Amino acid sequence: MEFEPVIGLEIHVQIETRTKLFCSCPVEFGAEPNSNVCPVCLGLPGSLPVINRRAVELAIRAGLALNCRINERSVFARKNYFYPDLPKGYQISQYEEPLAVEGWLEVGGKRVRIRRLHLEEDAGKNIHEGSKTYVDLNRAGTPLMEIVTEPDIDSPELAREFLEKLRNIMRYAGVSKADMEKGQLRCDINISIRPKGSKELGTRVEVKNVNSFRFVQKAIEAEFERQVKLVKGGEKVIQETRTFDPSTGLTHPMRTKEEAEDYRYFPDPDLLPLLVPREWIEEIKARMPEMPEQRLERLMKDYGLDEKTAQILVDNKDFGDFFEEALKYYREDPKLTANWLLNDLLGSLRDTGIDFEDSMVKPEHLASLIKLIKEGTLSSKLAKEVIKEMVRTGKEPEKIVEERGLKQVSDESAIRSLVEEVLKENPKEVERYRSGEEKVFGFLVGQVMKKAKGKANPQLVNKILKEMLSL
Repeated sequence: MEFEPVIGLEIHVQIETRTKLFCSCPVEFGAEPNSNVCPVCLGLPGSLPVINRRAVELAIRAGLALNCRINERSVFARKNYFYPDLPKGYQISQYEEPLAVEGWLEVGGKRVRIRRLHLEEDAGKNIHEGSKTYVDLNRAGTPLMEIVTEPDIDSPELAREFLEKLRNIMRYAGVSKADMEKGQLRCDINISIRPKGSKELGTRVEVKNVNSFRFVQKAIEAEFERQVKLVKGGEKVIQETRTFDPSTGLTHPMRTKEEAEDYRYFPDPDLLPLLVPREWIEEIKARMPEMPEQRLERLMKDYGLDEKTAQILVDNKDFGDFFEEALKYYREDPKLTANWLLNDLLGSLRDTGIDFEDSMVKPEHLASLIKLIKEGTLSSKLAKEVIKEMVRTGKEPEKIVEERGLKQVSDESAIRSLVEEVLKENPKEVERYRSGEEKVFGFLVGQVMKKAKGKANPQLVNKILKEMLSL
């Protein structure tokens, strides 16, 4: 019997606000432990939460970007559980009446439905060192959105693609940087198996807090294999929560899976129902930023880029932003600009082990380099040397050209005299070319470039060499 996976995702996305969801403490990654806390996020008696309007606005924006219906009335609930990093003994979340419902995303030709998007506060963080555990409550109260899909995902690859697309949309919507390394996007996986073609759902297992796209795919592959092996061996899959260990590539049990009743949800008495006027939703909709599909269409239409190049710039928002910023300084050749960004600049950064966000090369520097190439000041070969130096030092291309004497020779008389020298020094090759051996032409061009130390304008070299060989 063949089996297929049935996968649903629960994704936590940190909302990019300056302050927490229910108090004015700053949200700051890497701050001194327990320095960004107050009576509200510490859960001290008598403290009262006040909702962060900006967090609600961004969550609505995210819901609209995911094609959700925004509820004009939603309710905050207390989700009760006891853990060292949850000082109140409950988490403020939304349960029966969430902020947004019934969304969807088109991924790989398949529509993945989104059941709900709701607001909730984050818990703190436990840091384990040997036999000791330290609690840092800086993160407690940070605004989150939980996005829950329907079990519409049918492969590990689709799960990964869905997450990558979701992250891109969150970035375009200006809702979150969704950086997995900083815990701004975290994913829980719900997976069961069933015989191929069956409509029945199997016993669901949750794999918690997987922290990279690659590991999401690997965790699903490992858990699917484990469940198939159990069922084929005559055993039952137990409903439980598991964790994925990247070092072994296997999932391991954490605890028996909780159900909703275990959390004893009830409406939070300290918070009124969240009422969102329809006019406000429409106002947010009217101010929505450009989404990935819109940008793809515009890059192709406005700049004449092919779909593959445009898609790379769309999928990597930072690259796309850099590209468009560079064109503000020099718009003569968008295709050439995209090519030098995606191939040469990124290649040089990769070779030197520098991340794109840490690069000292600015958009105006790339624009200046393209201008030097287009004006004939730099050949492609010399420009490659310049861009490596730009990556290494952060200097402007004009300064590098000046310091290293890399300016391309475009003086016709100077190039003509070099060509004459080469033709005199290589009479046999000249005769072979004139006898019909056209491949010798490349050799002669190479000899001229060698004499010019690579600085001669290659177009002029070709033109003058052809003229003189035809005499």
